[in-house]
Amino acid sequence: MAKASAATIEQKPQIFVWEGTDRKGKRVRGETRTASVTMVKAELRRQGITPLKVRKKATSLFSNRKQKITPKDIAVFARQLATMMEAGVPLVQALDIVARGHNNPSMQDMLLTIKNNVEGGASLHDSLRKHPLYFDDLFCNLVEAGEQAGVLETLLDKIATYKEKTESLKGKIKKALFYPIAVIVLAIVITAVIMIFVIPQFKSLFEGFGADLPAFTKMVVAMSDFVVAWWWAILLGVAALSMFIGFTWKRSPKLRESVDRLLLKLPIIGNIMHKAALARFCRTTATMFAAGVPLVEALSSVAGATGNTVYEKRVLAMRDDVATGQSLQLAMKQQGIFPHMLIQMVAIGEESGALDDMLSKVADFYEEEVDNAVDSLSSLLEPMIMAVLGTLIGGLVIAMYLPIFQMGSVVG
Repeated sequence: MAKASAATIEQKPQIFVWEGTDRKGKRVRGETRTASVTMVKAELRRQGITPLKVRKKATSLFSNRKQKITPKDIAVFARQLATMMEAGVPLVQALDIVARGHNNPSMQDMLLTIKNNVEGGASLHDSLRKHPLYFDDLFCNLVEAGEQAGVLETLLDKIATYKEKTESLKGKIKKALFYPIAVIVLAIVITAVIMIFVIPQFKSLFEGFGADLPAFTKMVVAMSDFVVAWWWAILLGVAALSMFIGFTWKRSPKLRESVDRLLLKLPIIGNIMHKAALARFCRTTATMFAAGVPLVEALSSVAGATGNTVYEKRVLAMRDDVATGQSLQLAMKQQGIFPHMLIQMVAIGEESGALDDMLSKVADFYEEEVDNAVDSLSSLLEPMIMAVLGTLIGGLVIAMYLPIFQMGSVVG
């Protein structure tokens, strides 16, 4: 029993360096990523190569570091697998090719594990469900629908398109938020440097003036004294606050909902967040519906894919209404958060039986709207940020030079 249970333990794929001779007696060498020396030799013999030497590849300290698997890696995997299966490559062979050609060792290990599971008789969707951190219910449900209907390559193509569109949309939103955040952080660093190193030098100079400093200068010097004396407490406070927010964010749905609700109400950012959530809603619903997933079941996955807890709650409420027999467009109208144009397009799609096509067109529209809004936001933020930076840094400079201007009158 102990041997049997030990045999079932899944071995971790490793890189092996091998040498051997082919059918013509020519000496060949190469690398293979698999679980054991035995599997390397078996694979070489299948290729007509007689193995002579097989050893584990020496790894450095840096090569042992695990690289993070990103959503972009999953999107690329879906596209490559879809392309190979459409070309007629068998699933196991396609998984093997994609895995060995990937640059991320963590991704290679995961894909080879999935390949071994499929090769052992498991379905692809069951193998993917063993890695829930990277393959969510939406991904697995679509793969399962494709396997059951015998159109896996078609569904993989839809998944790949969906993932690519979703990642593109996330990239646009990050682009909109990264620039102002980066400038704000830079402004804080520059201000701290001035407060800690520059203003104390001016303060020692001002002490010999023999005149009262302007109120503005006194205020800036007092702020500098506070920062110099308590910089360590400020740093610890910021770190503790960041950790507290991160800890609370993961464990407090109310906090996430409050932040999401606030973001939707912001003048410019809110418009982008609204359109991004609508684009995700339309794209995900279209993909699930086209795959033949029942609408009620699809809406459960769509809710989590909107990327906003406010929309997530509304979509779940829609799911409950649709489950009672209501049409999708009527359920959307009752939520009061979806625009009239989207509701009308859904109504037309339901009447014509082309709901997935209508939602795909609306998703394209909102994705383009997000792209345009991000470009407009960047153009608007640049002069505003420059004005804020100029006021902040310029104010500190003026505060330091006011006493020098006053010194002229004292000397006179």
